[in-house]
Amino acid sequence: MAVAGVVAVVVLFVWGPGWIQPSVSRSRIRTARVDAGPVDAVIQASGTVLPEVEEVISSPVDARVVRIVQRAGAKLQPGQPLVELDARETALEVDRLEQNIALKANQQEKTRLELQRSLNDLDSQSRIKDLQLQVFRSQLARNQALAKEGLVSEEVLRQSELAEAQAVVELKKIQNERDNAQQVARATLDGLALEMRTIRKELDEARRQVDLAAPRASRAGVLTWSLTEEGASVRRGDVLARVADLSSFRGEATVSDVHAKRLTTGLPVDVKVGEETLDGTVTGILPTIRNGIITVQIALVEKSSPLLRSNLRVDAFIVTGRRPKALRIHRGPFADGEGPADVFVVNGSHAEKRRVVLGISGVEEFEVVSGLTAGEEVVISDMRDYLHLDTVRVR
Repeated sequence: MAVAGVVAVVVLFVWGPGWIQPSVSRSRIRTARVDAGPVDAVIQASGTVLPEVEEVISSPVDARVVRIVQRAGAKLQPGQPLVELDARETALEVDRLEQNIALKANQQEKTRLELQRSLNDLDSQSRIKDLQLQVFRSQLARNQALAKEGLVSEEVLRQSELAEAQAVVELKKIQNERDNAQQVARATLDGLALEMRTIRKELDEARRQVDLAAPRASRAGVLTWSLTEEGASVRRGDVLARVADLSSFRGEATVSDVHAKRLTTGLPVDVKVGEETLDGTVTGILPTIRNGIITVQIALVEKSSPLLRSNLRVDAFIVTGRRPKALRIHRGPFADGEGPADVFVVNGSHAEKRRVVLGISGVEEFEVVSGLTAGEEVVISDMRDYLHLDTVRVR
């Protein structure tokens, strides 16, 4: 028995390390081989397909919804009414403005008539005064001739001269009054004309708003949203309906603001729709960040693809960098991304730990910067429980 015990201890000492060495079953791990090819650095984003063009129809006036003509989902043609509004207040405003225009027109006509009457009076006074001036000048000429012969006194001659001079001044005064009357009347008429132009613009706008009391579709499309409650009150500018052209689409994606520095317009985007991928480009980045989320606008190359539907959820991969020729390894939980990492390289029945450096992260691959060569087999499953070991047996 003692001999048997010694033999058992020797056997355990010789073969034990092989029996108790940690191991993994090949069926429980995933492996991939290093190969060469292109790698794209991407930011994965959650996206939504939206109509490329969506018209927002707003209420032109403060009103009450009388009738809902079309419901969401209806296919529309240009000019088709959507809702009917009660625009009585605006109609009353039209009546008020029309009355104001009539009053201003009446004031204009009254001013013209008063001007004409005033001018006629002044013209009559001017003609009378001109005749008087001619009489005074005739008398002055006669008295001047008589004064040379001593037949008229100096006093009579002086009175004739004063009468003629007074008539000249009075005639000039009448002419100035006529000019002033014309200028005042012209300014009054210009002011009334300006007021009428302003009121006419207000009237045109009020009439337009009355015409818009039955908002219509301006293009062919689909009614994606509309008010549903008849009798509801709406304010000017409130949204009444949305009409979308569902023949072409665009994308909108949201990403964490930690990627803000990597985002710029013009970046290519791979949009995954089911099993298919559509090409796109970042066309805009909204400046507002909400709850740590950035919104990115995407233009699609195949904007009319039959795969697209309004509000369809998609995955968007924004390409921020490209390596056309690089060593690469399939992505997996064995590494978190760019930087140094400890991986297990399969060598026969063992997997040996090795320090490698990974580069950019693509949708399906990591770039291998150093530590691996093409053709090597790497465990891409989560091996965190074995990182304290240098070698793991593969069963």
